[in-house]
Amino acid sequence: MPLKHLKTLLSPQDGAAKVTCMTWAPNNAKFAVCTVDRVVLLYDEQGERRDKFSTKPADSKYGKKSYVVKSMVFSPDSTKIGIAQTDNIIFVYKIGQEWGDKKVICNKFVQTSAVTCLLWPAEHSIVFGLTEGKIRVANTKTNKSSTIYGTESYVISLTSNVSGKGILSGHADGTVVRYFFDDEGSGESQGKLLIHPCPPYALAWGANSIIVAGCDKKVVAYDREGHVLQTFDYSRDRLEKEFTVAATSPSGQSVVLGSFDRLRVFNWCPRRSAWDEASPKEIPNLYTITALAWKKDGSRLCAGTLCGGVEQFDCCLRRSIYKNKFEMTYVGLSQVIVKNLSTGTRVVLKSHYGYEIEEVKILGKERYLVAHTSDTLLLGDLASNKLSEVAWQGSGGNEKFFFENEAVCMVFNAGELTLVEYGNNEILGSVRTEFMNPHLTSVRLNDRRQKGVEENKKLAYLIDIKTIAILDLAGGYNLGTVSHDLKIDWLELNETGRKLLFRDKKLKLNLFDIESGVKTTVLSFCSYVQWVPGSDVVVAQNRGNLCVWYNIDSPERVTMFPLKGDIVDLERANGKTEVIVTEGVNTVSYTLDEGLIEFGTAIDDGDYYRATAFLETLEMCAETEAMWKTLSKLSLEARQLHIAERCFAALGDVSKIRFLNETNKIADSIAKEYGGDGTENYKVKARLAMLDKNFKLAEMYYMEQNAIDEVMEMYQELHMWDDCIAVAEAKGHPELDNLRRSYFAWLMETNQNEKAGEVKESEGDYVGAVNLYLKAGLPAKAAWLAMSRDDLLASSDIINRIATALIKGEFYERAGDLFERIRNNQRALECYRTGNAFRKAVELARLAFPSEVVKLEEVWGDYLVQQKQMDAAINHYIESGCSSKAVEAAIGARQWKKALHIVELQEDRSLDMSYLKIAQHYASIQEFEVAERLFVKGDHLRDAIDMYTQAGKWEQAHKLAVKCMSQEEVSALYISRAKELEKEGKYNEAERLFATVNEPDLAITMYKKNKMYDDMIRLVGRHHRNLLQETHIHLAKELEADGRFQEAEYHYIEGQDWKAAVNMYAHGDMWEEAYRVSKNHGATSAHKQVAYLWAKSLGGEAAVKLLNKFGLLETAIDFAAENRSFEFAFELARLSMKQKIPQIHLKNAMFLEDEGKFIEAETEFIKAGKPKEAVLMYVHIQDWSGAQRVAEAHDPDSVADVLVGQAKFCFEQKDFQKAEAFLLRAQRPELAIKYYRDAEMWSDAIRICKDYLPNKLAVLQEEYEKEASRKGNRGVEGMVEQAQEWEQSCDYAQAVDCYLKVKDSSNVALQEKCWMKAAELAIKFLTRDKAVAVVQAVGPRLVQLRKYSTAAELYLNLDLIKEAVDAFIEGEEWNKAKRVAKELDPRLEGYVDQRYKEHLKNQGKVDSLVGVDVMAALDMYVERGQWEKCIDTASKQNFKILHKYVALYATHLIKENDAEKVLSLYMQHGVPANQQNFNIYKRMFLELMNLRDRDVAEAYRMWADLRDALHLLCENLTKSSEANSPAHEDFEQMLVVAHYYATRSAIKGTDQLSILVAKLSISLLRHTELIPADKAFYEAGLAAKAVGWDNMAFIFLNRFLDLADGIDEGTLEALDHTDFQDTDIPFEVPLPSKLHVTVEKREEIRDWVLTVSMDQRVEQVLPMDERGTYEASLVAAKTGIRSLPCVITGYPVLRNKIDFKKPGMAANKDDWNKFLMATKTTHSPECQDVLKFIAQWCGGLPSAGYSFQ
Repeated sequence: MPLKHLKTLLSPQDGAAKVTCMTWAPNNAKFAVCTVDRVVLLYDEQGERRDKFSTKPADSKYGKKSYVVKSMVFSPDSTKIGIAQTDNIIFVYKIGQEWGDKKVICNKFVQTSAVTCLLWPAEHSIVFGLTEGKIRVANTKTNKSSTIYGTESYVISLTSNVSGKGILSGHADGTVVRYFFDDEGSGESQGKLLIHPCPPYALAWGANSIIVAGCDKKVVAYDREGHVLQTFDYSRDRLEKEFTVAATSPSGQSVVLGSFDRLRVFNWCPRRSAWDEASPKEIPNLYTITALAWKKDGSRLCAGTLCGGVEQFDCCLRRSIYKNKFEMTYVGLSQVIVKNLSTGTRVVLKSHYGYEIEEVKILGKERYLVAHTSDTLLLGDLASNKLSEVAWQGSGGNEKFFFENEAVCMVFNAGELTLVEYGNNEILGSVRTEFMNPHLTSVRLNDRRQKGVEENKKLAYLIDIKTIAILDLAGGYNLGTVSHDLKIDWLELNETGRKLLFRDKKLKLNLFDIESGVKTTVLSFCSYVQWVPGSDVVVAQNRGNLCVWYNIDSPERVTMFPLKGDIVDLERANGKTEVIVTEGVNTVSYTLDEGLIEFGTAIDDGDYYRATAFLETLEMCAETEAMWKTLSKLSLEARQLHIAERCFAALGDVSKIRFLNETNKIADSIAKEYGGDGTENYKVKARLAMLDKNFKLAEMYYMEQNAIDEVMEMYQELHMWDDCIAVAEAKGHPELDNLRRSYFAWLMETNQNEKAGEVKESEGDYVGAVNLYLKAGLPAKAAWLAMSRDDLLASSDIINRIATALIKGEFYERAGDLFERIRNNQRALECYRTGNAFRKAVELARLAFPSEVVKLEEVWGDYLVQQKQMDAAINHYIESGCSSKAVEAAIGARQWKKALHIVELQEDRSLDMSYLKIAQHYASIQEFEVAERLFVKGDHLRDAIDMYTQAGKWEQAHKLAVKCMSQEEVSALYISRAKELEKEGKYNEAERLFATVNEPDLAITMYKKNKMYDDMIRLVGRHHRNLLQETHIHLAKELEADGRFQEAEYHYIEGQDWKAAVNMYAHGDMWEEAYRVSKNHGATSAHKQVAYLWAKSLGGEAAVKLLNKFGLLETAIDFAAENRSFEFAFELARLSMKQKIPQIHLKNAMFLEDEGKFIEAETEFIKAGKPKEAVLMYVHIQDWSGAQRVAEAHDPDSVADVLVGQAKFCFEQKDFQKAEAFLLRAQRPELAIKYYRDAEMWSDAIRICKDYLPNKLAVLQEEYEKEASRKGNRGVEGMVEQAQEWEQSCDYAQAVDCYLKVKDSSNVALQEKCWMKAAELAIKFLTRDKAVAVVQAVGPRLVQLRKYSTAAELYLNLDLIKEAVDAFIEGEEWNKAKRVAKELDPRLEGYVDQRYKEHLKNQGKVDSLVGVDVMAALDMYVERGQWEKCIDTASKQNFKILHKYVALYATHLIKENDAEKVLSLYMQHGVPANQQNFNIYKRMFLELMNLRDRDVAEAYRMWADLRDALHLLCENLTKSSEANSPAHEDFEQMLVVAHYYATRSAIKGTDQLSILVAKLSISLLRHTELIPADKAFYEAGLAAKAVGWDNMAFIFLNRFLDLADGIDEGTLEALDHTDFQDTDIPFEVPLPSKLHVTVEKREEIRDWVLTVSMDQRVEQVLPMDERGTYEASLVAAKTGIRSLPCVITGYPVLRNKIDFKKPGMAANKDDWNKFLMATKTTHSPECQDVLKFIAQWCGGLPSAGYSFQ
């Protein structure tokens, strides 16, 4: 973030005049500065000074200079300023909203010590620090202050977090303390957070980190828990002074620190989760910065200095103007200020998650903001200043936004509609729909408040073009679905979301009641429809009528007015509702009845008294009557019975008036007698249920109060005797018999004989029941009763009476049933026939009269024909053998297939007419083959030909005609007919006829003559495919000649000659068409060439504009240059891209060079700014003078290259002297050396090197020597000779070097002689240092040749005592070595002894070595693998030695795969916190985790030992320098895992704790970076399966199988992590080296998973808890808050929490108690051991715990 100096607000003074403090108002309108003279200066937003006032001392008697203002802060409403003073007081001044308002002290808070710093984070609450170390809060409402917390150290700094909900205080002893008013769910700790090495004068709390700095010139960044994150050390910078003050940007993404003459800026990098330092702002002579204040919108930073100056800086990253209407100021990566340039209003757009804001757009009539970040979408309403930020995955910017609704933004993306409510940071709802028209989506968000409804948020949208879905967005469920039979083109909910209007493509307007689910069509031919705002009134237009529904609950009640125009708008304002109509050029308004509209509003508000009062003012009409009905219904539902009574009075419903009047009297008397609401009494409830005809509900109310008599009375009044008797029976009422008698008497009195008969039947009096049924004229019912009772069938009198009544009543079928029942078959058959009950008649006849069946079937068929049931009659005629009647019936029933089937089975010639009828039917339905067969069968051949001719089936007609005509006659007939059709313009029919007689060429000629080229092409393609392409081209040329370019283009394209089409358009100067053709049909870059040619034809500015339009300008310039059209390229470049001109010159130069025009090429190279290319050109053609001329004139740097080129040429020509001269002129002696060396002219090479590059002489000589040595003996002899020459010339140093380089293994004597000669010369003639170096080189060589004494004597010549001793030791001459050491350097005696020990050790004499050197002996034991002896010996030494060898032994055991022995070793000897042992501990842990079959109770001891060892290690680490290091954290994690494993093994043997086993196994999944992933998922899946958690078992075991497959394949890249999104189970886990489960078990799991996957009851979804997060995840998916793990199960502790003494340790109460109870009941020693460990680990057990002895 750059800091740009804007202006100086207050000029500095010559001396010290410190700006003590400064602050910006939260509304960004005011800026306050307090100077050393205790005067507060007030500036406006533009930095102009507008006001000032003087501060006051606490006590005037001490004078105005008795104090200093230490801090100052504005109130949250920007109307007050708090002033902190050193005279132990805080004053609060009210400065008002406007400039010049009177300044009044409204609060003062006297303290016990000086106030040093101040914050005002919330209304009425001022937080301040004192010199005595306390942090206090002052309440401006109560004028009292209280202490938040106290320390023992002076408070020197105070800052808050970005939200203002937390504070940090810095103290003089370096302590930084954190306190939260509200931790906002972060779970961060409070209290002492960290200790800084120096007093934290500069303290800043960013969004993700805390920055502290002070006098040590270091800036340290700490994480949220006080651990060091980064350190910026400026202590070695002599120009840097101490840091005095810090300020955080409002977004928390940047921090500025002030020091001497400098502002340092740090920006948070979210990608690296670290601070980046920007370039510091250095201002000479600014002096120390004493105060910083950042404007609350982040756009300005002010700095106050020691000399009293105030400087203002601009902090924006960048600034841009949007459409000349808005200014966008990016004040941080995640914060943008949007300013309306016309109104001056500003909105601060900020990402709450700190993401970088990308492009900001203003859409929707320039009212709405839209911005993207990497993971979120930001939306805002500039009018209401409501901003939203919702999670949004990148979609490539393909979203479409709709802003028709002022409360919600609709976002369409990839078939998904997302709703975002402005001001809400959660997505309101998301649905799948393909319809992106806002008229097909309706959203209502609390548009009109309703009584008793808190959140009313509904959405209606299209699932498909004919189906509407309605959702409750607040509850997240579906309210209903509307299926329609036509396409829907408009829909809208009313403001309460209870009604839905929609219109279909046929302009039918439909109303859907969401509560009842009833759909009603309310209007046809609807061209306009709209809900009246603020009501449920609907206005619509139907052709020439204005339709208004004042009460939409009664859609049939519509008020209509005639219209002459069209409705265009609806306006409601100032108590009037007007419909705006355009009538021609005039606009007319129709005013609606506001009173009727107001009624609907009163109803929605639940104010029924107001609605009643309003209705009483209206005359009765259809609309008013509908409103009274609506009000009566609603008032009854609301139990406002007096209003309901008034409604029914208005409607004239006397019975309901009387009933409600009585009910009201009852309610009033109850209310008067008992108080309260009388409508709640059971009598009133029951009467209302009776009014609603819900008698069972009324009965329930009475029965709840045991009012049986009242129930019976109700039923008797209603004559509901059955229900009355049922109640009496249920309750055993004494009047039951009387009731029954009264009921029967009443039935007889009212002549209800049927009901009386049923009563008799129920009482068992069947004869009486039959008599009553007959008396009631119900002989059928009497017959049913008689047939069901054998005793009645035995009575002939009763049977005769019933039969007579049945026949008299023409119930013949029932009479037949009765006669059949008494086996009178003859009478039964007669009755069946008379009653046309033929089915029963036939069934009876088959049993009793078989000969009658055929006749009955025919009669049955005749009866069905009479009844027009032709299709039913067919089968009966067939059964009776009447085929002709069957065919007629089939034809009459239009059962043509059946008729055809019957006819084809008959041989009767009398059916010929039937053939004709059936054939004509099949001809009419175009089943010509069947018709033809029938025509032919019935000898109607001519009819068949006519049929085919009329149907245009000339081929089939031709086949039939051939049977009765010659071929010539048929052809002549068809051709003549075709020509007639051609004259009539029926070309298709004519073509068919030509084709029928195989004359396609005639058809082609016909189409060509009539210029019907498409048909002509079609026929050519069908009959002459080889000529098709040629025909297309021929036609195209003809059409081109006629000027019909579009058609010509089509044929050129079809003829696969698109270039001809392009040329046609180009010749006609129709370049746009040429470009289109080339782009659509040409090669990839063809359109670019056409655009280029088009531009070339235009030339000048027009060419530039055209190429810019296609984005091909630069490409065209390059193309022109490549194709050597340099003039056109230069023209384009000069007009538009002058930067390309040098490139064109360069390409022109290269072209000229290729053409051999070197002079012109030189000119172009120079114009292109590439003189070096011209030089290289001349060098290439060996024109050295030209190259030299150009280089000297235009590129002096290339002169050397020219000389080098000449030199190379001379070397090739063997002109070495000339070449050497050129290279020396070019100052390139190294090239001369290289060329001489390549030519093996070593003397010349060495000469040049010695003269010009002496520093490289040694290397060259070494190279020469290597070359010499490579040549063998000849080279050694040469080297000796060379050395002798150096010696003779007294160049002893060179001679020594030469002698030392002699190496010839075949001549040892020569070697020794040369080396000794080198040593002798060095000792005699060289300096001591050089002589020592030579001797030290020769000595080891002599030792190598076993010349130990010679080497030692040589060393002694130069007093190299140690080297001489080493030579004697090497030759095992221990006495000589000891004597030399003793006589010449007694200090070496110990060294000789040491070497002697090593000698013994090498000889393997260990036991004797122990007495001499224990460590050496221990190492010997290690080498021999005698570990037990080694450890035993080491244990007798000190702790450090012991653990050195324990670590070695452990390493050996790990290599031997014996991790359990490693564990026992450390359990025996302790676990020290040595850093070098960390890898051993980790390897031991991982090896134990990899062991198979340890998920059993028997493995407890191993897991407990591992747990105890890790606990001991962590305790040791806490006390060491490694405390809180990454390694410490790793071992803490391992301790948790080992604890879970040990606990699981402990409770494995306890059945009642199987749930805890499952939870532990599942919790271990979050540690799969430590545990083998396949093993963890396998064990978790089995544990979940064991307790019936099939969903989780399925997911975990499925994951196990995926991991097993990955292990087989050697990679886990194919793993799908979808199931574990938003959980803390890691995705990136190490690949296990092998599977930890046997193949058999894996296959068992695979079978189980396959079986379960077929079970629809198991869902592949992890269970969620109240956080909306996977129940075992510690991190909440939505908030990122991390919960503590339970020490028993590892599950997150959300509620019912048990805390331990050690911070961060907790347990779920239920799991804890369950474990304690099981431990107590089972007395399990393992569980008791677990509890004992938890007590050690967590600082003791909770007080409610049990103890076990």
